[in-house]
Amino acid sequence: MPAVKEFVTTQKPTWCPGCGNFGMWEALKRALSQLGWEKHEFVAFWGIGCHGNGADFLDVQGFHALHGRALPPATAVALTRPDLKVIVQMGDGDGYGLGMGHFVHTLRRNVNLTCLAHNNQIYGLTTGQASPTTEHLAKTVSTPSGVLEQPVNPIGLALAEGATFVARGFAGDIPHLTELYKRALTHEGFALVDVFQPCVTWNKVNTFQWFRERVYKLEDESWDTSDRSAAFDLSLSTFHDLTCTPEECRVPIGIYYEKTGEPTYEQGLEATKVPGWHRAMNPRDVEHIIRSLT
Repeated sequence: MPAVKEFVTTQKPTWCPGCGNFGMWEALKRALSQLGWEKHEFVAFWGIGCHGNGADFLDVQGFHALHGRALPPATAVALTRPDLKVIVQMGDGDGYGLGMGHFVHTLRRNVNLTCLAHNNQIYGLTTGQASPTTEHLAKTVSTPSGVLEQPVNPIGLALAEGATFVARGFAGDIPHLTELYKRALTHEGFALVDVFQPCVTWNKVNTFQWFRERVYKLEDESWDTSDRSAAFDLSLSTFHDLTCTPEECRVPIGIYYEKTGEPTYEQGLEATKVPGWHRAMNPRDVEHIIRSLT
């Protein structure tokens, strides 16, 4: 079993002191260690944003994609290397903004990968603009009079589009988040863990204290993870009022929905029955095709 320290590079993290990314980073290292996954057994992808800096700090084989584009290359690897487990890390501005189209289509395909969403409800790397998950009427450097749009509901969207594992975590509870990661990583199909990870520099509303006063664990409520309709209704209850008290808006964390046995996208493709890298070892003779075109 690899030790946690084996997943750490020599690079010193450059996140702001107290950033929620530290909690997510620690939880992932612990999950990988506890699952006993060796580095050659999985591959990680990152988008652009504060979370993307994690590509420098997590010692694994991986790929740092363009802004909002982590899911397409991750899907390609999932299809061509079904022997590998694929982990995608994306931000709320990255994956739910520029990458929203890729997110929706990956959901409905049920590609066999795990998506860990760093949701700090702000654009942190580019100094505090409103992101797709910023709360309605929140004032930011790009919305001084308040955000006019309603925030994106990634949990509800994932449920509506067919994700077979949908969960939400909190970076301030590393043991709980570690267990969520382990469940998601071992799920067969598309698994989303949307994680509230406070931005200590730019989001002064949704702070660690704010969440600690409001989060509760679904497993403590005897939640039925097989009830998709109830999970969708629950996703609509997430706070949308910046002035709500801890009694008025509670934030559920844990597994909203889980369904096993659903066919993955890879299982429907004949090509994945023989991984691409195996097929390349015995290339076909295409000379006759080329000659027919000249």
